[in-house]
Amino acid sequence: MTESLRILVVDDEERMRQLLVKLLQRAGYEVEQAPCGREALALTRVQVFDLVLTDIRMPEMDGMQLLRLLREERPETAVVMMTAFGSVDSAVQAMKEGAYHYISKPFQMDEVLIVVERVVVEGRLRRELASMRSALQERYGFDNLVGKSKPMRVVYDLVERVAPSTATVLIQGRSGTGKELVARAIHVNSPRHDQPFVPVNCSAIPADLLESELFGHVKGSFTGAVADRKGLFMDADGGTLFLDEIGDMGSDLQAKLLRVLQDHKIRPVGGTKEVVVDVRLVAATNQILEQRVADGAFREDLFFRLNVIPIQLPELRQRAEDIPLLVDHFLVRYGAQSAGHKRISHDAMAALVRYSWPGNVRELENAVERASVLCRDDEIGLADLPDNVRSEQGGRLARLVQDEASLAEVERDYVELVLERHEGNQTRAAEILGIDRRTLYRKLQSWREGSVSGREH
Repeated sequence: MTESLRILVVDDEERMRQLLVKLLQRAGYEVEQAPCGREALALTRVQVFDLVLTDIRMPEMDGMQLLRLLREERPETAVVMMTAFGSVDSAVQAMKEGAYHYISKPFQMDEVLIVVERVVVEGRLRRELASMRSALQERYGFDNLVGKSKPMRVVYDLVERVAPSTATVLIQGRSGTGKELVARAIHVNSPRHDQPFVPVNCSAIPADLLESELFGHVKGSFTGAVADRKGLFMDADGGTLFLDEIGDMGSDLQAKLLRVLQDHKIRPVGGTKEVVVDVRLVAATNQILEQRVADGAFREDLFFRLNVIPIQLPELRQRAEDIPLLVDHFLVRYGAQSAGHKRISHDAMAALVRYSWPGNVRELENAVERASVLCRDDEIGLADLPDNVRSEQGGRLARLVQDEASLAEVERDYVELVLERHEGNQTRAAEILGIDRRTLYRKLQSWREGSVSGREH
C-alpha cells in the first residue's frame, strides 16, 4: 500500500521518461510527465505535485533552472535530480540550491522507489508535525488563557511581550492558578515553538536525584549509574526548560543552577567536561520567593537571575468575573470528548461564582468535569456540583443580597470580608479590590467616622 503522491517526471529522453512513468504508476503513484523544463513549469503552475523527478541536462530550460524556479514558486514541492554518471558536481550544487535528493544514471529501479518512499514518509512526518503544532497552539495558545478580568489582561500582555524574547521568566502563583499553562503559552508563541518544551517538578524528584535528572550523569558516577544519561537540560537544548516549584530546590543545586544561567554550560554528575546548552528557562513557584530569600532558604543571586520577567498569576477568587467564561470553556472541552455539550443552570452557575475556590482554576475544572460526567440531563443543576461547592452559600454577602441591602452596604461588607481574609493587610486588600490604597484608607475612615457619629446620636 502506498500513500497518495502526485509525481511529475521531467526528461527529454522519451524512453527514460516512459520507463519511469510506468514504474511509478505500477507502484501506485499518480504520475504526469513533461519532455522539458518549460512544459514542466507550466504544469506546476496549474497543478500541485508532491514530487518533481527531473533530469539536469535538458535543452532550453535545464533541470537547475527548473529547480530554482520551483523553489520560488512551489517551495513545498520536493525536487529530485537525475544526473548522468560523472556529473556529481552538478548534483551537489543542486542539493545546495534546495534539491531534496539526486540519483545518478544509470540507476536501479529500486533506488528510485526508495527515494520516492522517503519523500512519502517525510511528507507524512511534516503533516503530523504541523498537526501537533496546531494542537499545541490550540491547547496552549493565548486563547486557552481564559478570562477578561483586569488581572488576566495584565497576564496576557506580559506573555505576549515576553514570548518572542529569550529572557528568563519567573511565574508565581498559588497551586492551580495555571503556571504550567502560562509557561507552555510562552514557549508555543516563541521562536522556539518547534523545539522541545521540557517540564520538571522540582518537588516531585528526591533532592539527591534532581541534579542527575537536570544535568545527566556518566556511567559509574554513583550506585545505579550503569550507563551515561543525558539530563533534562540537554533534552531541552534549543527549546524551553520549565522548572516548576523551584522554591523547593536545595541550596547546593541552587548554586549549580546559578552557574548554568551565568555560563550556559552544564557538567553531568561524575563528568569532567562541560557541555554548552541553549535553553530558555521558565521557572515557577507557589511560594513567595522574596520571603524564602529573607529566611535564608533561597539564594538571593539566583532569585535575581530568575526574576528577570516576573509574572504573578491571580487566584480565582480575585477574578470571579472570569468563572462563567471558564465554566463554558470547560463544558465545551468535555462536551467535545463525550459528543455532547451540556448547559449549566442559573442556580449552579451562581453557586460556582459564590464559592471561594481554594484550589483555583484546577479545582473549578475538576468540578465541571465531575458535573459533566454525573449529570443525567442536558443541563447541569445544583445537585450535580460537589457538596462543598453546593453548600457554600456565600456567607454574609449572600444574606445581604437576599435581604436586598443597598449597594453601599454590600460594598462595605465585601471590603471587610477581603480585609479579614488577608488579616487586615490593606495593601493586599487594595490590590484585590483593584483600588488605590489611599482610596481604601479613605473608605475605611469614612465608615469608622459614620459608625462613631451614629453611636453619638
